[in-house]
Amino acid sequence: MSASSEPGGMHGRPTAEELVTAVREFLEKDVMAATSGAVQFHTRVAINALAAVERELRDGPAMSEAHAARLASLGYASEADLADAIRSGALDDRYAEVAAAVRATVHDKLAVANPKYLDNPVPD
Repeated sequence: MSASSEPGGMHGRPTAEELVTAVREFLEKDVMAATSGAVQFHTRVAINALAAVERELRDGPAMSEAHAARLASLGYASEADLADAIRSGALDDRYAEVAAAVRATVHDKLAVANPKYLDNPVPD
């Protein structure tokens, strides 16, 4: 069995995701209850940041692949190239297709950054 096919990949266990989860849970369960004021506020910020890292570790690779596929289907290799084309009007005749791709990308970014911002969890 190769190292990359073992649970935890090359670095074994605990995985990066497991470590982040453990720290987030410690902050939620122990630190939040033992603090108040500014320290509790900053603990909540840290918890939210760690939760975003967990989501990115878990979902990021698939989201990155989907994003690259959306860009490729529009004929662009990067968001910057797509943005330039949108600004220039080069894609005005493909509005629905471009809008759907941009909505899906924004959805994925919000799903990692803060899923609470999503009104509709599935992009149109």
